[in-house]
Order: sequence, then C-alpha cells, then structure tokens
Amino acid sequence: MKPVTVTTVREMKRAHDKIVCLTAYDYSFASLIDRAGVDMVIVGDSLGMVMQGHDSTLPVTMEHMVYHSACVARGISRALLVVDLPFGSYQASPAQALESAGRLMKEGGAHVVKLEGGAPMLDTVRFLVDRGIPVCGHIGLTPQSVHQFGGYRVQGRDDPTAHRIREDARLLEEAGACLLVLEAVPAALGEAVSAALEIPVIGIGAGIGCDGQVLVLQDMLGLYPRPSPKFSRNFMQEGGGIEAAIRAYADAVRSRTFPGPEHSFN
Repeated sequence: MKPVTVTTVREMKRAHDKIVCLTAYDYSFASLIDRAGVDMVIVGDSLGMVMQGHDSTLPVTMEHMVYHSACVARGISRALLVVDLPFGSYQASPAQALESAGRLMKEGGAHVVKLEGGAPMLDTVRFLVDRGIPVCGHIGLTPQSVHQFGGYRVQGRDDPTAHRIREDARLLEEAGACLLVLEAVPAALGEAVSAALEIPVIGIGAGIGCDGQVLVLQDMLGLYPRPSPKFSRNFMQEGGGIEAAIRAYADAVRSRTFPGPEHSFN
C-alpha cells in the first residue's frame, strides 16, 4: 500500500473517510499497527505515563522522544508518523523549537512534529512551517499544562472556553498547521471545530464528529495498569489477539461505531 502523507489525510477528510490513529512507542507494536492498516501513528509523550510510570508527561525528555521515535520509525512502512515535542523543548523560542523538531526528523524519523497550545504558539508554528517542517497542533486538554488546568479536566464546557478553542483551531490552521489533535472536549465542540477547518482534526475524547480518532495503544489493549479514561475502549475484550484488536479498532472508527455516546462528553 502507498505510504500515508499529510496530503493523503487531507484528501481523506475531503472524501469524508475517517482517519485511524494510534500511539506507539516501540518497533514491535509499531509493526503490528502498520500491518493492521492504521493511517497515522503518534509517538506521544504519553510514553512518560504508560512506558515510564510517571503521573504526567512532564518528565519526558528530547532523548526519550528521539529514541522511541526511531524505534517506531523502523517498524512502519505505510503510516504517517507524528512525534510529540516534549515539555520544555519548544516553548522558549521558535529557534529552540526548530532545533528540537530537526532532531525528531533527522534522528527520530518523524514525518510531522506535534506541539501543544493555541495562540501563544502561532509564531513558533509559522517559523517551523516556513522552514519546511510539517506541524500538528494540539488543543483542548493539553497534558503538558496539567498543573495549570488543575488536573486532567474536560475543556470547552463553557462558552468562553469553547470560543477560545474554536479560535485557537482557526489560528493554528492559518499559521500553517497541517493537522490538529483535539482532546477531551464536548462532542458538539469537536464536530464544530472539525467542520470549520480544512485540515484534519483527530479527536481523543472529542466525539464522533472529528475527522479521525486516536487512542493510547495501552488503553485500547487494556495493558495500562491504571484506570483508563472515559473516552477509551478496551478492544482486547472482544478477543482474537492484539492485531485483531487493532483491526477491530480501525474498523470501528471507519464504520463510525466508535466513539459512542458513552465515550463522549456533553
């Protein structure tokens, strides 16, 4: 099958084809995910929690991200590879972000780099895009801001916050972002943001109306020992092994049976 590119996922949005995405952190799981036909793989700084056992993503370093990204890159031949810029590796200046993004692409094999934040990150997004680096934005619940939020709380439930999220999404697209991850917002807001943008919006706890869905692999396989979030679903419970569970997840996203109302926020 032809490799998935940023152009591919944009064409999928235009055709109203759902985009399937999962996280991965190593070669073996990345190979299974790629073989199962998943469109996008995110090497998330969520590895700090599911791989390292931390309570947040904040301790993750550039060295961790480069290492895990390179492992995943060796395991995929089709999927689009999106890699997180970890906390403290891009906020200081656009020049710092360029250096960090360059490492993820040169050493880690990333196709797209992802950063968290809306309006404050616009100059950085423009700076990277102008220098040939594809950027994925991430708004709504941004885990690197967990202490500012006072915990992992749903965002956009009041009018001012919902307006800010919609505006941040619009501005990120104007700044040149090619993708957007929207996390833990009411389903109606996820649908509105997706409809307003030309770039694909990948939801995680943002409802069925997003252009695609992503879950943390360890959550959807039931491997993470701590409680999984409301928006996740354990596909291993349906039986058939790991690859069958990944294929079941992909089928559920494409057939629009996941996420259901029970995985969404009002």
